[in-house]
Amino acid sequence: MSASDFRQIAIRTESGKAERLFRAAVSAFCSLTRPSRREIAQLEDLTLPLFDSVPVESRRYVAAALSECEYVPAALVRRLCEEPVDVCAPLLVRSRALGDIDLIALIGRHGLPHARAIARRKDLNPTIAQLIKALEKPTLVRVRQPEPIADVAGADAEAAAAAPSAPKLPGSAAETARRRLRSMMLAEGEATSVNPFVGLATYSKLRETALTGKAAFFQTALADALDIDFSTARSLTEHSSYVSLLAALRALDLSEDRAFLIVVAVYPREFPHPQAIRIFLDRYRLLHHEAALDKVRGWKAETLSRAVRGNTPVAANGDQAPDVDKASLGASLKAS
Repeated sequence: MSASDFRQIAIRTESGKAERLFRAAVSAFCSLTRPSRREIAQLEDLTLPLFDSVPVESRRYVAAALSECEYVPAALVRRLCEEPVDVCAPLLVRSRALGDIDLIALIGRHGLPHARAIARRKDLNPTIAQLIKALEKPTLVRVRQPEPIADVAGADAEAAAAAPSAPKLPGSAAETARRRLRSMMLAEGEATSVNPFVGLATYSKLRETALTGKAAFFQTALADALDIDFSTARSLTEHSSYVSLLAALRALDLSEDRAFLIVVAVYPREFPHPQAIRIFLDRYRLLHHEAALDKVRGWKAETLSRAVRGNTPVAANGDQAPDVDKASLGASLKAS
């Protein structure tokens, strides 16, 4: 009998059958010493369609059971971790299926409750531990309040004196952040080559060049990925804000955790505390894919326009090419 047959039985009968099937399937899976990929996929196919129809107690039971397993269905674990912390706490504390990227994304989405559970993990990455400490003590994060113009300088001085330990990334701290991100990615087993231009997918190339700390390497990879010239790619990463780069990554349809890793490597000072991560995730989710593609089409139109005018070749040298003019970008976008 296949997994689909089991699902149909559960759907046709009373809700109690779905709950018993959900629990029994996970219990049987947890008894396997080393489940195969096929068995893991079968469990996902069986349990995910039943997930919304089972009570909270069953979800809590399944989260506790899977937290003790070395091999688990990743999709089911991720779905459970989106539940309130009283359901998914065992997974947040113990599950090996959650890597550093997953933990950062969960903290960004769910905030302090999930962060406190994650803080109890053994061998927690120090970078994540620091983020959780900052989230636990929001008074360390300075928020500028509207004040009279005459008092702005004095207020800033008082705020700096009152919060001397506020998170900052001056000078060499940016390189430290990149090294930490690189170590996190290596721990996930995703970085397989030192040379970022040989045999890697678009995301891998962008990630590895961003982590080098050399802006020109990343700008070249971004230009290749978007099929734009170097000067346009350079302009996207030289703004004080990461908004333009956000649109470029959204157009490439990167997942939010992958986009975050690239942006934080290029703009490390923009993420001194967990609230900044949450703002990034909200912005990225609200940015529609088609709107991002429209922006990329505008950049491409500007690239071709400059080539036709003879101001610069399509494969321009970034040291000589001018920055992208926003007004011309808007006109090109309307034209396209």
